[in-house]
Amino acid sequence: MQIYLPIAEVSVNAFLLLGLGGIVGILSGMFGVGGGFLMTPLLFFIGIPPAVAVATEANQIVASSFSGVLAHFKRRTVDLKMGLVLLIGGLIGAAIGVQVFTILREMGQVDLLVKLCYVVFLGVIGGLMFFESLRAIRRSKKPSAVPERKKHGLVHALPFKMKFRTSGLYISVIPPIIVGLFVGVLAAIMGVGGGFIMVPAMIYILGMPTKVVIGTSLFQIIFVTAFTTLLHATTNYTVDMALAVLLLIGGVIGAQIGTRIGVKLKAEQLRILLSIMVIAVCAKLALDLLIEPSELFSLGSGGHS
Repeated sequence: MQIYLPIAEVSVNAFLLLGLGGIVGILSGMFGVGGGFLMTPLLFFIGIPPAVAVATEANQIVASSFSGVLAHFKRRTVDLKMGLVLLIGGLIGAAIGVQVFTILREMGQVDLLVKLCYVVFLGVIGGLMFFESLRAIRRSKKPSAVPERKKHGLVHALPFKMKFRTSGLYISVIPPIIVGLFVGVLAAIMGVGGGFIMVPAMIYILGMPTKVVIGTSLFQIIFVTAFTTLLHATTNYTVDMALAVLLLIGGVIGAQIGTRIGVKLKAEQLRILLSIMVIAVCAKLALDLLIEPSELFSLGSGGHS
């Protein structure tokens, strides 16, 4: 069933959008990520303009993240205090990111910027997560090797310390705020919840236990992406509600399925699966950027098939 999306100015199959929303919802529940790192490029691939994809995808992230976080609340695997500290930085970062997005859109450079950001960040984060996950799996196979957690580091040396009982941490609030701010900027410019950066940052920088990371990440993502959507809708007018609703319905259903799947997998397995998916999306985007000039040349040289 084809439907016309007025803001995006394209016609797409409604069932395709529902399916994409469902797939990304499953990933959200499994990995604790909003899913935008995958959905936004997928929207590019089916012809949705990057500016519209970025602004609209935030709606679907809110829905799938909310659905996923409910399941984590039931298991008491959400650190609300840490989530609120991350949220402070996230809201500030989102406001900055939307302003940057608006300026670049007026200059006509936003589409290229979004795609380049995806290639760079997905490549770096995917690679780091992959190798770290491999090391974690090797350590888990050695019975004599006990995984070491850094007891003291920069997060412990900085001022303004706060106790996070659910995570079992007593650290400075400065690193969580900086992590949140960085993720907020990415949410606005790239149309992502930022979970693909938030999750490893919470584990390796803040030292949070893996069992509370996913739920806490989803909690923060809900509010940052909702705020980002509101700013994009009122500033850039690039939110396509028809597209958002279809992605939202699929995302809510998929998140419940993904949460159940995630419980049955080990933390190391989840991380390596997520890293492989991040690298695959990065490779596809990089390939599209490399082959685009030849496609444009063939289109402009008379339309030969």
